[in-house]
Amino acid sequence: MNKKTRFLAQAGMIAALYVVVTHLQNFVWPESTSFAIQFRLSEALCVLSVMTPAAIPGLTIGCLVYNLTYIGALPLDWLMGSAATLLAALSMWGLRKVTIKGYPLPALLMPALWNALLVGWELTVYIGDTFAMNAVYVAIGEVTVLLILGTLLFFALRKRHLDQKLF
Repeated sequence: MNKKTRFLAQAGMIAALYVVVTHLQNFVWPESTSFAIQFRLSEALCVLSVMTPAAIPGLTIGCLVYNLTYIGALPLDWLMGSAATLLAALSMWGLRKVTIKGYPLPALLMPALWNALLVGWELTVYIGDTFAMNAVYVAIGEVTVLLILGTLLFFALRKRHLDQKLF
C-alpha cells in the first residue's frame, strides 16, 4: 500500500472510531460528552497523535463530524471543538519525542490546554460564568481522560508493538 493511501485509510479509521465511540458514550451516558466538565472517552484516541500524523486530520474530522451530528451541539462547537482538536493533535505530534522515561506527558497535556482555552471560551459565550472557571472545568475532563485512558492506550499499543505495526 502506498504511503498516501495508508495515511488516508488511517485518518479515516481514526475519524470513524472517534465518532462512533463518542455517540455510543452519549447514548449510554447521556450528556457526558458535552457541557463544562465532559469526559469524552474518545479523547483517549488523541494519544495516537504521538504515533502517527494521520491522527491529526483523523481526530479533527472525527470531532467535527460528531459535533455536526450531535443534536445538542451549537455552531461554535463545530468551529471551536474542531480547532482545539486540530491544535492539540498538531502539538502532540510536535512534542512526541519529549518524554519522561518514554512517557509523552507533555504531549498528553496538550488536549487539556487547547480545549481549556478554546472550549472554555466557547462555554463562557454560551453559558456564562467566568472564562477561568469554564477553562478549568474543561481541562479537568481532558486531563482525566488523557492521563488515565490515554495512558492505558499508549502503553497497551507500545507493549504489543502496535505503534510500529499499525503506524
